[in-house]
Amino acid sequence: MRDPYAILGVRRNARQEEIKAAWRSVAKAIHPDHNQNDPLATERFAEAGRAYELLRDPVRRSRYDWARREAELRRMEAMKAKMRGTETFEESVGAETAEDAVSRIFGVEPQASGPRPEPAAARPTEKAADPKPETAAEAKPESPKAELSVSRRSAANATELVAAIVRRIRDRITRSAEKVPDLVVDIPVSVDEVMNRARLSVELPDGETAKLAIPLGARDGEVIRLKEQGYRVAGMTRGDVVVTLRIAQDGPFRTRGLDLVTTLPVSLQDAVLGCETPIETPNGPVAVIVPAWSGSDREIRIAGKGMRGADGERGDLVVELRLVLHEKPDDRITDLMRAQRDGLYL
Repeated sequence: MRDPYAILGVRRNARQEEIKAAWRSVAKAIHPDHNQNDPLATERFAEAGRAYELLRDPVRRSRYDWARREAELRRMEAMKAKMRGTETFEESVGAETAEDAVSRIFGVEPQASGPRPEPAAARPTEKAADPKPETAAEAKPESPKAELSVSRRSAANATELVAAIVRRIRDRITRSAEKVPDLVVDIPVSVDEVMNRARLSVELPDGETAKLAIPLGARDGEVIRLKEQGYRVAGMTRGDVVVTLRIAQDGPFRTRGLDLVTTLPVSLQDAVLGCETPIETPNGPVAVIVPAWSGSDREIRIAGKGMRGADGERGDLVVELRLVLHEKPDDRITDLMRAQRDGLYL
């Protein structure tokens, strides 16, 4: 595969958000359904999908970057050795021959690598006219080392032939089982929709709409996978739709895991003297007791009034106090604060 960074058009230090955005743009541009006149559209789409699958995984991406750096270092060392004239040339044994043999087995004509040797019967021998054949005892090999070398070479060729067949079969299985990359979708939802387990509509690539039920205990960032409802590409397994729930945090209630967080404004008098006030929550009205002498940095936790988890247990309601003043200045409070600051008594 070509450089995955070049395929997606991103930098090598690109963040995951940039890689995801680049994949969406490339997939939309080169999708086979939008390029039916391009015979290579499917191949280019699959290549882009493999590049995205590699770069989206931090572990695989790190391994690729490391292997690429190592390859660059080896290439530079080889160039330095060649410049010094110390490069040695070794005869390649069996690699191409094994691939050619596998090509013939699978019905593909291999490339000609050189003239074939003549059959032994066609070569004249010095002992052809001798009517007396040699006995087995008289037929001694000229060199035991040569016989051992031929035996080792035959074993090596057989091993490489088997390895080449295994590689060819694995490649064929991999190509047949190749899957289209997943379609990643973010869906914004409200706290009420999560608590009521509302059914959401997800637009699929083929123009259809799928209904998605929010699971019990869903949290912000919850991932839901719709099997084989993503992109369609001929000759490949259909991809999935990966839906990520994004709970809105700009309403009266925010989420912190299964806890609901809200802000309660209190006046100076109530903060100093304490009070009890009701507030509305998605689970109904709840009475909040503000202890005396409560500051703006105080949180009041009411157990069991949050969102329900997958195990049936509920989170808590967390009330953050915020000290506020009256819209119009209060002369009595102003005089009291001035007296406290200046040490005067009224």
